Amino acid sequence: MERRSESVLKGAERAPNRSLFYALGYTDEELERPLIGVVSAHSEIVPGHAHLDKLAEAVKAGVRLAGGTPVLVPAIGVCDGIAMGHVGMKYSLPSRELICDSVETMARAHAFDGLVLVPNCDKIVPGMLMAAARLNIPSIVVSGGPMLSGRQGARHVSLSQMFEAVGSYKAGMIGEDVLDDYTKHTCPGCGSCSGMYTANSMNCLCEAIGMALPGNGTIPAVYAARTQLAKHAGMRIMDLVEKNICPRDILTPAAFRNALATDMALGCSTNSVLHLLAIACEAGVPMSLETFNEMSAKVPNFCHLAPAGPTHIEDLYAAGGVQAVMAQLVQLGLLDTTLPTVTGKTVGENVAGAKNLDTNAIRPVDDPYSKTGGIAVLWGNIAEKGCVVKRSAVAPGMLVHEGPARVFDGEESAIAAIYAGDIHPGDVVVIRYEGPVGGPGMREMLNPTSALAGMKLDTSVALITDGRFSGASRGASIGHASPEAAAGGAIALVEEGDIIEIDIPAGKVNARVSDEEFAARRARFVPPAPKETSGWLARYARLVSGADQGAVMP
Repeated sequence: MERRSESVLKGAERAPNRSLFYALGYTDEELERPLIGVVSAHSEIVPGHAHLDKLAEAVKAGVRLAGGTPVLVPAIGVCDGIAMGHVGMKYSLPSRELICDSVETMARAHAFDGLVLVPNCDKIVPGMLMAAARLNIPSIVVSGGPMLSGRQGARHVSLSQMFEAVGSYKAGMIGEDVLDDYTKHTCPGCGSCSGMYTANSMNCLCEAIGMALPGNGTIPAVYAARTQLAKHAGMRIMDLVEKNICPRDILTPAAFRNALATDMALGCSTNSVLHLLAIACEAGVPMSLETFNEMSAKVPNFCHLAPAGPTHIEDLYAAGGVQAVMAQLVQLGLLDTTLPTVTGKTVGENVAGAKNLDTNAIRPVDDPYSKTGGIAVLWGNIAEKGCVVKRSAVAPGMLVHEGPARVFDGEESAIAAIYAGDIHPGDVVVIRYEGPVGGPGMREMLNPTSALAGMKLDTSVALITDGRFSGASRGASIGHASPEAAAGGAIALVEEGDIIEIDIPAGKVNARVSDEEFAARRARFVPPAPKETSGWLARYARLVSGADQGAVMP
C-alpha cells in the first residue's frame, strides 16, 4: 500500500518538498520510513501538560524502535483551573474545536502516515480524538497521566477540596492559614488533577473505547510506567500504520456503548456527555442523550472517586485500573468483548486476567454504590432537550428536591450572592445565559458549586444552569439545560421564586409554572444582546450547536 507521506516525498515533482525535509536535518533513511506525527500539547501553563515534552520524546523513541520517523508538532491547551471564574473560561470548551481543526491541519498539510496524540487535560483529549475520527488515519492516544493527590494534614485532597476551601473561608469556617495550606499542598506536581474530573474521565474512556493502551487513564504522571506506556504507544502506531487500522475501524457504535458503560461504572464527569457526543459526531456514529439514560439504567456505579468520594485516580490505578472495572462489566454481560482496539487485541483479550485489587476504590460486582450509572439525563419544561447531572456525586437527600428558584443571569452575580450568604437551604440556584451561545463558550460553574459545598449547602441547595460543570463539582449540580436561554429555552423564562421540582431517579426537572403562564412570559420576553461581537468567541457563538448535540461546530 502506498504511504500517505509519499505524496510529499516521492518523485521528481516532489524534490522541492524533500528539500525542506533536508533543511530540517532528515536523512534519506528517515524519509524512507513512515512519517508519524507526534502531536504534543506541551506547555508551561498547564500542570497536566508541563511534562508532555518528556512523554513526547518517549513516544518518538518508540516510533524509532519500531521503524518509523517521528515528527513532533504542537497543540494548544487551556488549563481549566487557571481559567476558572473569569473570562478565560469562555475559551475552554471552544478550544476543543480549535484543537481538532489544528490537528487536522497539521496532519493533512504534511501527509503524516499515522498519529500519536499526546494530550492530558479536559478539552485537549476529546479535541484530539475528534480529529482522529475526522481524519481517519491510523492513530493512538497516550495521555500525560494523573497528578498524585495532595495532602491537607493527614487527609488526601485534590482540586475540588481546594475550590471548596474558598467557600469555607468566605463563610468563616476556616482561617487564612488553613486556606494557605490548601493552596500550597493540594496539587503536588505535574499531571491531570487527581480526581475523576473531566481530564481523567476522558483519559479513562480512551481505554474503554479502544483508542489507548491499558493504563492510559490511571498510571500516575510521575511513574516510570507512564514513560514506558508512551514508548509502547510509539511502537504500536507502526503496527496500526502497517495494517492500515484507522480510528473508524475502532470507533463503532458498539465501542461507544462500551465507553458509555464504563463511564457509568466509573462515575465520570458530566462533560463526558458533551465530548462523547462530539466524538461520535465526527466518527459518523448516531448518538443522543436518550442513549446515556438507557445505559445508565442498566449499568451499576462501582466508583466514588473524588469529588464523589475520598479515593483518587492513583487508588483506581492500584486497584487494577480501568481494565479491572471493565472486567466487572464483562462479568455482568455489559460490554462487547469482541471489538478491536489499538492494542491489536480485542476488548475481551485486554481485560482477561484483570482483577479488582481494592474494593475501597472499586466496589465489587455484588455491592455497587448504586444499581444505576453515575450520570443521569433529566427532561422537563425548563429543559425540553435535556440536562445532565453527575448522580453519583449527589447526596441521597437531594436526589428528589423542590424549592424556590434564585435566578441569576450569569455566574458572577450568582457567586456574589453565595459569598454574601444570600442563598439558603432549600433554594434552587438558576444560572442562565452561560450556554454555548449565551456565554458564549459554556463556562464551567465550579466556583458556585464549590462555594456551596464549602459552606455545607451542597446537601440542601440545588443548582441548574445552561452552562456546564467541572468534573470537580459535586452536589445536585444540573447542567447543559437545553435549549439554552440565549436560544429561547424556557430556562430564560424562569422567575425568582418559581418552585423548581427535581426528581433525578425519575429523570425529571420542571418549574411549577403552567403552559399558559410560560406563554405569557415568552410573549413579553426580550432576549439580551450578544456578549461578544468580534473575535473567535463571536464566530463560535454564531456557529455552535446546542449542548444536547455536543456543542459542536459544522
